[in-house]
Amino acid sequence: MEQVAIPPEALRASSVVQELFGDGLVGVYLYGSAVVGGLRVDSDVDLVVVTRARLSDAQRRMLGDALMRISGRLGNPEAVRPLEVTGVAQEDIVPWRYPPTRELLYGEWLRDTFESGRIAGTTADPDLAVLLAQAREHSLSLYGPKASDVLEPVPMADLRKAIHESLPGLLANLTGDERNVILTLARMWFTLAVGAIAPKDVAAEWAMPQVPEEQGAILGLAMRAYRGEDVGRWWVDAPELMALVRSLTEAIAAYRDV
Repeated sequence: MEQVAIPPEALRASSVVQELFGDGLVGVYLYGSAVVGGLRVDSDVDLVVVTRARLSDAQRRMLGDALMRISGRLGNPEAVRPLEVTGVAQEDIVPWRYPPTRELLYGEWLRDTFESGRIAGTTADPDLAVLLAQAREHSLSLYGPKASDVLEPVPMADLRKAIHESLPGLLANLTGDERNVILTLARMWFTLAVGAIAPKDVAAEWAMPQVPEEQGAILGLAMRAYRGEDVGRWWVDAPELMALVRSLTEAIAAYRDV
């Protein structure tokens, strides 16, 4: 793997996690755009934390409080990057079974929930299958053995199942998050068709020539904005956007029985 510049937010979070869990910690893994393709202008810092056992409510509160102090609020003027941290218990994912469960999910869109103390407990999460497969294949260990020595392979059948089960929730969040949703749809399609997980912009570039030209242009706009290129204000005519969403959704649905 080429040299990775570790974001300071990741180093701080890893240090806090080690202090909180001690011998109960298996590993902390940096994955996502920080490792593959490079951080974009508005990229989160993605971490997977693997503990030996499930977390208590008190541990979740302590970890959440620590992450809120490190993670940058969206749009903060200091350019502190937001964290997205997923916690899993090794006993729940080894040996592998589907659906996997997570112990904690922290992201800036959940800050209000964490501040109010309404932190979800152990939760079945189909999308975690994709996340763990991604981390196993492309991640950097900030603590502990390599992810490939800790996480078991995720069967392609479970990746397909996770994509199809995650699709309704993704589409429900389209309004206000259009760019991210269509890029995620492109990545879902890429994974089903190619059998690999790619960065969102790579998947969009792959999908562009396979949809009508005007829809490909929207994907191209989203791809360039994701890469931090100057595309002006992100805005797409609603009927054209929905036509693209339908095309991508239909392409994904075609793999349901594969």
